Amino acid sequence: MKYITLLLISILTQLSLAQEPIYYVNISTNLGNMKIKLYNETPSHRDNFLRLVGKKHFDGTLFYRVVKGFVIQGGSSDSRNAAQGRAIGYGKAINIDSEFSKECYHKRGAICAPRQPEDVNHFKMSDISQFYIVQGRKYKLEELTNIEKATNNPIKKELKQQFYIPHKEELARLKTENPKEFNKLLRQIKDKINFHYSISDKKEFTESQKQDYINIGGTPELDGDYTVFGEVVEGLNVLNKIAALEVDRASRPHTDVKIKVTVVKL
Repeated sequence: MKYITLLLISILTQLSLAQEPIYYVNISTNLGNMKIKLYNETPSHRDNFLRLVGKKHFDGTLFYRVVKGFVIQGGSSDSRNAAQGRAIGYGKAINIDSEFSKECYHKRGAICAPRQPEDVNHFKMSDISQFYIVQGRKYKLEELTNIEKATNNPIKKELKQQFYIPHKEELARLKTENPKEFNKLLRQIKDKINFHYSISDKKEFTESQKQDYINIGGTPELDGDYTVFGEVVEGLNVLNKIAALEVDRASRPHTDVKIKVTVVKL
């Protein structure tokens, strides 16, 4: 019955998303244009981004941080008419709650929201006042497995330390004296570890993610840490042009790449 209920919820959610209109924006630059599809799976980011586009918040700003094989970042209000050598990226933040989804990940062309570090931003809230677009690179399957392990093994170790180690001596005693109680306590400990692991910030790539990271490329290390709210559907060549620009020590292109964002009328 529980499975049927979850299946119905999933079907209703997909039907609801399918009935929503799909929104597109055009990011125009002096190196060409990129057409962006905004995800309905991240409605708060979609709506706030569209609101800022309507206010022309991004117009005249720059792609001020370019890291080839990683991302291009722009939209910060303090990049507008910024002189060369000036520190950029510290415009007034517009913070909103994160919206993580397995269907929205850092494949090549993904548009995403940056944020402040976790030591001052414990809930990973997004700064929708600017954005970055993923270029990334292609990965091998073993690399993706190692990324998962790098995140998940410390989580498992911490949970073992928290739930298993305090009962280690008791389990050793019960294993000999009372096998029935030993099995009961061990099951309880495993259940606690499995539950807390299931709600942790573990990293487990879906088959779709793996195939895209292997065949298309992206930045899988960022999944679960930054909200992905759309993707480039036309103009990946423009992304590559911008990513190939010569940059200074602050990763700002020597040639300014100015931005204008407009809603695409369908």
